[in-house]
Amino acid sequence: SVFFVIMGILPYLTPFTVIMPIDDLAEVDYSLSSLPAVFQPFIDLDLKGTVYTAGNYTDPPYVAAPFTMPDQSDSMLYLAFSEYFFQTSSFAYYIAGAFNITITEEVSRSNLVNSYLFFFVQTCSYFNISTEIFGSIIPEVAKYSVTPYPVMLKLMATEIPSISLEQDSFTVEIQGSMEVFAVLPDSTTQSLFIMNIAANTSIALNVFDQKLMGSLCLNR
Repeated sequence: SVFFVIMGILPYLTPFTVIMPIDDLAEVDYSLSSLPAVFQPFIDLDLKGTVYTAGNYTDPPYVAAPFTMPDQSDSMLYLAFSEYFFQTSSFAYYIAGAFNITITEEVSRSNLVNSYLFFFVQTCSYFNISTEIFGSIIPEVAKYSVTPYPVMLKLMATEIPSISLEQDSFTVEIQGSMEVFAVLPDSTTQSLFIMNIAANTSIALNVFDQKLMGSLCLNR
C-alpha cells in the first residue's frame, strides 16, 4: 500500500540537507530533524528550522526545545514555528548587520527594511527635523549648531534582539544606540550626540476574516 511505500523511503530522506534563501542576508535550513511519524490519517514532519546568515553555517547559540501541536484535524495542513526559529532569525540578521541602519532625508522606501522605518523617515521630513529641533531639547547642540542643518541618524543594535513567545503573542526586546549627525553644507557630517535605546514591544496575533492580523504595543 501507499502507507508502506512511504514508510520505506522515509529513512533515505532524513540525511539530506535542505537550505533555502530567505533574502540576500539569510537562509533557512528546513531539513528533517528526525524520521517523520506516519499514521493512517496524517504525517508528522519535524523540520530543523534554523536560520543562518547567508553563506555562514555556524551553529547559533540556541538549543531547540521540543514542543507539541494541538490535536486538531479540521484542516489539511498545520504549521507551527518554535521560539528557536525566531531566535535564530534574530541572530542571523544581527550578524548580517540588518539592524544597523543609516537614515537621511534621501532615504527612499526601497532602501528601508520595513514600513515602520519609512513612517519614521516620513515623520522626520514632515516636521523638518534638523539640528534646530534637537538644539531646543539639548542645549549643547544649540551651542554647536547656530545655523540649522539637516540631520543624519545612525541606528545600531548593540545586542542580539531577544524574541520570546507567549500565549497568542510574542515579545521583542531590542538594545541599541542612536548617533545623530549634522549634515554640513560641504556634505561632511559632524557627530552631535549618542543615546542608548531600550525597547520592549509586544505583538498580539489574531485571525480576522481568514487573515492573520497583528497589533503592536510598545511596553517601554
